[in-house]
Amino acid sequence: MSLKKLSLFDVVNVMIMLLVIVVTVYPLYYMGIVSISSGLSVQRGDVFLYPIEVTLKAYSVVLDDPSILRAYGNTLLYTCLGVCVNLIMTTLCAYPLSRNHLYGKALLSFFVVFTMFFDGGLIPRYMVVHSLGMVNSIWAILIPTAINVFNMILMRTFFAEIPDALHESATVDGASEWRILLQVVLPLSMPVMATMFIFYAVAHWNSFFPALIYLNEKQLYPLQIIVRNIVIQGDMSSQTTEMGAGENSSVMAQNVKYAVVFIAILPILVVYPFVQKYFIQGAMLGAVKG
Repeated sequence: MSLKKLSLFDVVNVMIMLLVIVVTVYPLYYMGIVSISSGLSVQRGDVFLYPIEVTLKAYSVVLDDPSILRAYGNTLLYTCLGVCVNLIMTTLCAYPLSRNHLYGKALLSFFVVFTMFFDGGLIPRYMVVHSLGMVNSIWAILIPTAINVFNMILMRTFFAEIPDALHESATVDGASEWRILLQVVLPLSMPVMATMFIFYAVAHWNSFFPALIYLNEKQLYPLQIIVRNIVIQGDMSSQTTEMGAGENSSVMAQNVKYAVVFIAILPILVVYPFVQKYFIQGAMLGAVKG
């Protein structure tokens, strides 16, 4: 399309999209340039479009802090194990509900979907987790979030679109439902499995509320709890002790705060461009048949 053929709508549309891009990207860019600028420049408000007196001291402080590294490891552990639990439990729930011959399918589907709109509340949920002895353990992070109903519905929809002829053929050959699931359905369902993997991985990586409620020991905290304590509560006690004498700790604290946040979101920023198509595909999975 040549510039002469651009209509007023096209020009306005492009301008709006550019504005949206700037509004979306600039906060991330600003966070990055603040984290590598000198603390005094940040305190004076000189940092706006580019870093001033570039230094990696804030990242050095963050990476030398054992509590942050430990929290990073905990987040990786919770994400990896959580995704495994999520995929297994979601598949075991979605596959039976996708089969037309399941007795009581409508009633079971109603009870599952019911939980999307009505919740017992935080206190009853905590009492259940506490009564099961899972408080202050990794299971409090993994078990209560084992199934996301919306994701389960997407997976059930995908399973339901697999032709019944494949099920009937496998049944005639003597295959059980377990064998049909493992050797017929799952190999054909890699797109939805990849989508669920991304959805659950991002959710676990960004999650902090279950850890905030169920975990009491700092040794078990995920990275997002550390970020929350630093950003919301201003808890810089473990980081300020590592700051050099060249700059006052209150001056350097702002740099460290942005450095921690940037390190926390870096994996998502790196991975997202490669998995964006799965997010789009996931949004379209239930668009044809619900």
